[in-house]
Amino acid sequence: MPASGSAGRGARRSFDEAHRQLLGDASIQWTLDPFRPQPTPAWVRWLVEAIKDAWPVLRVLFWIGVAALALYLLYHLARRLAGESWPWPRRRADAEPETWRPAEGSARALLADADRLAADGQYDEAAHLLLFRSIEDIDARRPQLVRPALTSRDIALAPDLPDAPRQAFRSIVLTVERSLFGGRPLAQPDWQQCRSAYEDFAFAGAWRR
Repeated sequence: MPASGSAGRGARRSFDEAHRQLLGDASIQWTLDPFRPQPTPAWVRWLVEAIKDAWPVLRVLFWIGVAALALYLLYHLARRLAGESWPWPRRRADAEPETWRPAEGSARALLADADRLAADGQYDEAAHLLLFRSIEDIDARRPQLVRPALTSRDIALAPDLPDAPRQAFRSIVLTVERSLFGGRPLAQPDWQQCRSAYEDFAFAGAWRR
């Protein structure tokens, strides 16, 4: 028991000595300096004071602006209810509508190929060429519209097809159907009607949706 007490006192002295050495180590920072906020920059103080001085005027201008905006909106809302359009510009998609007119060079090349077939009396093949190329053009602009299960007449009736391209395409479809289901080949007047429908669409002006 005495030996055990002597060992305990020795351990205590060793701990106290290590503690004193640790506290005496100048490389260790035991306390933190009190926080000292940085002084407010002079320009910030100037700005705050300027706003305080001008606040009565700024408050009046703010409410004048709110009242002017409310009157502006009420005025144009009344005009809108009266049937007039909004004064601000529409979206870019509305300002620049999509054109369905084919490129002039491609359209002329297509007609030249079809005319060569018609010159040899192949009116059916010439009309089919215009029909297939028109379907390709529609598929390029509306990939989701042309599906394998749809007939040419179904495509002509699709709501996504603008009216002007629909009229030209429908005329070509009806001409080709007379050949396929009418039991007789197309004659020169039939081909000319089909060609005129495509030519009017391709060259008579850019029809837009």
